[in-house]
Amino acid sequence: MTARVKRLAVASILAAALCGMTAAGAAEKAPAKTAAAKAPPAKAQPAKDSPAKTPPPKPADAPQPSETRSPEAGPADEVAGDDADPAAPTGGGLPIPRFVSLRTNPINLRTGPGVRYPVDWVYVKRHLPVEVIGEFDTWRRIRDQDGAEGWVHQSMLSGKRTAVVKDRARQLKRAGEDTADLVATLEAGVVVNLVRCPRDTAYCRVEVDGLQGWLKREDFWGVYPDEAVQ
Repeated sequence: MTARVKRLAVASILAAALCGMTAAGAAEKAPAKTAAAKAPPAKAQPAKDSPAKTPPPKPADAPQPSETRSPEAGPADEVAGDDADPAAPTGGGLPIPRFVSLRTNPINLRTGPGVRYPVDWVYVKRHLPVEVIGEFDTWRRIRDQDGAEGWVHQSMLSGKRTAVVKDRARQLKRAGEDTADLVATLEAGVVVNLVRCPRDTAYCRVEVDGLQGWLKREDFWGVYPDEAVQ
């Protein structure tokens, strides 16, 4: 009886010791699980049962009046190239008025700054000088030698300076003075390239068909009376 009691006591002690070891092991593992639960996720993931939400697309910006295109727009309205009028949109710092030239042909002269406006004239002569008298976005209001005014896209203009001989034949001189020898006689309407116009002089050096000479400012249209062109 006594031996049995001792065996039971020993068994109870061993059982208690085993329970203590189990509890200690559980206590050692518990902090690691708790710390892992509290750590914030590195990247949020959408729930598998519900698809990720996509934000609605932003509405497109409404086109400006000068950007509105119509089926009638074509090569006579817009072209691309490096020799286009260097003017930036309004506020670009270039003077108004200023002289430029028609880059190509044909060119539509419209009643307003955009292709939705009707065509008033069509220019068929390239390099004709015109005067920029207004700007709106990428459109330029121009005036020609005859006083006609309208709007063209800036890509149809060139910063190259030209001039057109006025209403009758004019004399092209070998030097910039009245007594200089005659080089050629230029008929009215002939377009010349401006080479240079020294300030405060009555003559400008021009070029036409490979021939250079001096032409009086009053004999052509395309430069201001006191303007210097280099």
